[in-house]
Amino acid sequence: MLKKGINASPGIAIARAIVYVKQELTVVQKTIDDVQAELDRFNAAVEKSKNQLDTLKEKTASEMSEEEAAIFEAHSMFLEDPEFVGAITQAIENDKINAEAATKAVVDQFYAMFDAMDDPYFKGRAADIQDVGDRLMRNLMGIEIMDISHLDEDAVIVAEDLAPSDTATMDKVHVKGFATDIGSRTSHTAIMARSLEIPAILGLQDITKTAKTGEIIIIDGSTGEAIVDPTDEELAAYKEKQKAFEAYMAELAELKDQEAETTDGRKVKVVANIGSPKDVEGVVRNGGKGVGLYRSEFLYMNADEMPSEDKQFAAYKTVIEQFKDGEGVIIRTLDIGGDKKLPYLPLEEEMNPFLGLRAIRLCLSKPDMFKTQLRAILRASAFGKTRIMFPMIGNVDEVRQAKAILKTCMQELDAEGVDYDHDLEVGIMVEIPSAAITADIIADEVSFFSIGTNDLCQYTLAVDRMNQNVSYLYDPLHPAILRLVQNVITQSHNKPGKFTGMCGEMAGDPVAALILLGLGLDEFSMSASSIPQVKKIIRSVSFEQAKAVADKAMTMQTGGEIRQYVQDKLKELGIQTM
Repeated sequence: MLKKGINASPGIAIARAIVYVKQELTVVQKTIDDVQAELDRFNAAVEKSKNQLDTLKEKTASEMSEEEAAIFEAHSMFLEDPEFVGAITQAIENDKINAEAATKAVVDQFYAMFDAMDDPYFKGRAADIQDVGDRLMRNLMGIEIMDISHLDEDAVIVAEDLAPSDTATMDKVHVKGFATDIGSRTSHTAIMARSLEIPAILGLQDITKTAKTGEIIIIDGSTGEAIVDPTDEELAAYKEKQKAFEAYMAELAELKDQEAETTDGRKVKVVANIGSPKDVEGVVRNGGKGVGLYRSEFLYMNADEMPSEDKQFAAYKTVIEQFKDGEGVIIRTLDIGGDKKLPYLPLEEEMNPFLGLRAIRLCLSKPDMFKTQLRAILRASAFGKTRIMFPMIGNVDEVRQAKAILKTCMQELDAEGVDYDHDLEVGIMVEIPSAAITADIIADEVSFFSIGTNDLCQYTLAVDRMNQNVSYLYDPLHPAILRLVQNVITQSHNKPGKFTGMCGEMAGDPVAALILLGLGLDEFSMSASSIPQVKKIIRSVSFEQAKAVADKAMTMQTGGEIRQYVQDKLKELGIQTM
């Protein structure tokens, strides 16, 4: 039976299905006599849940990255939130009901509250609160979660959805792919699948009802097609297709040490986005020569207190030294706010946090905190090519204010006799339409631009990409986005010695990559696993061919038309994509 879903992570998996359905929790409300005993039982479950989350965080950080591990820090924060835990405690005390019933009532209340909100940060917390509540109730009821941590044979996990705790504990050796009823390309499951480099299809709607545990299932993460209980002919065809995919991946692996250079000699930089020093291994393995986006906020999110200057210096230095003979490292200054918060940095609740006090706005409002980070980056710059990038810049005044604080830090280090790169380059993330439109003005103040297409698309198109009701409107190839990108590149090239990179998901999209190359993008920064394919595309065409494709795409009226045109052009040029 053929099913069609969202192609979330490329590749082909052929294995037996494991339908991963958690035992349904049936909570019966009971009246209790000994309130204190019930409170003790609840507090013990909270502590057990915290310990489990700590273990999951460490396991995820060691097997994947700090970025993926950060989700468990957020889950632990719920268990330390006096409003959440306090509401359950209050229900036990006032209503004299059992802890399971009190927990379910409060979780349902919080879930409904978050899920009804328009703001993407709070709406996204609905799934988190459900996962935390589920863990608490299972610990209270002594119900074990289905174990997929140690499997005897290869399998495709079939589930309604996969929580972060599910993907963290599963057997990384034998799990060959995911197929889920719900989800999108930007959901946790999709991001995790790409991080693990295994195929995934999401949004299959009823795959948990269609597939049975033990049945053979084929998933093609490149096309979004899943086949349950395939025929012998289908099985043979997909085994051949799987061999072809593996051969293609082997071909890409041979490009590891090759330059990202077009057939007529134009060189561009192909580098990686990382969240911690542990991510460097994946960059090197995939042939990345540098870092175009070091998300420094994960250093803060995985700490119990504000990280010191020395701690930050050590983390930055570790990464910079790895690429001192390559393209260097671009460190984005603290990007907190919106969907990222720190437990030790209380901020006022905002109606629209994505439009509020976040990123550079927050740093400029807390100059002492900002200076600690800038001093750490400056000190680390003595050990290799380093650039600083300010996020969420909306106008030239913010750039000037940030540079003034940076200059103060330089003067302090000079007075202390501390070495650093006095020629360190400063750039900005272009995420807000106002920055893209006024790139000619801002270019006088910076050495480079890096386009953050994830937020630029959301702010330009007014689309919450996590909202499945409107996610179809989120299109990086929308003519408005391409025009903004083109303007930023043009304005940087109008200033001698300046360049434009891109560090959003769009940079790793094969279709977009051909257009971006033709528009003159100087640096492509992406998840490490996307590097080989983008390098392959760049090495397969001349700059003049790419420019002709980009010129034609810029005349088209819809993102759909543009995507179809470039896909056809890639086939015409004989360029295979995943």
